[in-house]
Amino acid sequence: MTTAYENLIKVIKERRSIFPASYIKKEIPLEVINQILESANYAPTHKLTQPWRFTVIRKTGLERLGAELGNLYKALVAPQQFLQKKYDSFAEKTSQADCVIAINMQLSGKIPEWEELAAVSCAVQNMALTAESLKVGAYWSSPPIIDDLGNFLKLNQNEKCIGLFYMGYHNEKPWTPNRTPIEEKVKWIEE
Repeated sequence: MTTAYENLIKVIKERRSIFPASYIKKEIPLEVINQILESANYAPTHKLTQPWRFTVIRKTGLERLGAELGNLYKALVAPQQFLQKKYDSFAEKTSQADCVIAINMQLSGKIPEWEELAAVSCAVQNMALTAESLKVGAYWSSPPIIDDLGNFLKLNQNEKCIGLFYMGYHNEKPWTPNRTPIEEKVKWIEE
């Protein structure tokens, strides 16, 4: 019989960023999206601020998001740095995804912003692990222009977007993670 630890560590070790180019055209059922979102709600949160806020973007909303990202890129980048390929990539990536969840953070003013960010990051890790367990590919993208998505996402004044969580079914085979040994990253103090 497999233990809870064995199941958990398997999902943790198999979780990968699966990019939109690998997604297949298969709709993610709302029940699955809701399971992924529900797991976010159980992230640790200092003073129970629960700062995670999400905007689910699907169907024609994905076209609108791709256009908005492209328009923001065009408006914000200096003309001499503008790359048509980069501009086109926003619409391409959003059209390849079945669902994009805007990762938003509500600032409570009760605790430092970094603690709110840490809580939202934990919520997104829960989402990534849940997506992996449900065989949904996912990846967190944080282009600099997300700072300017507030109007599109209809965010409140005390909220900000910190990333986009792309999701889609895929046919990628699991691969071995590229990690150096944990022993190289841990110090012990026992005396």
